[in-house]
Amino acid sequence: MTERRIRESPGCEFQRRIQYERDTDESPSIATATALSQYFDEDISATSTRLYDYIDPDALDSLFADTNRGASRTDGTVEFSVEDATVRVTPERVEISPNC
Repeated sequence: MTERRIRESPGCEFQRRIQYERDTDESPSIATATALSQYFDEDISATSTRLYDYIDPDALDSLFADTNRGASRTDGTVEFSVEDATVRVTPERVEISPNC
């Protein structure tokens, strides 16, 4: 299993910020769920924060899927709120920061 790079830094009033670097074979929805579990300091298998309560995981994956011609999508950002945090998904990473 490949070690993932997760960076934490203090945010507003020392709240946690997460930057999760996604592997190329990892779906955006799995990366986002993993980053959310890190942000809320919960085990991924027992987290109370369910991604599908905030965004459709299949739609998120589709937005970053290869095009019909097989080209990778290198641009684009999806941003949404989960509880008191802002989640920003790009083709390479997931960033989560507190709403300030």
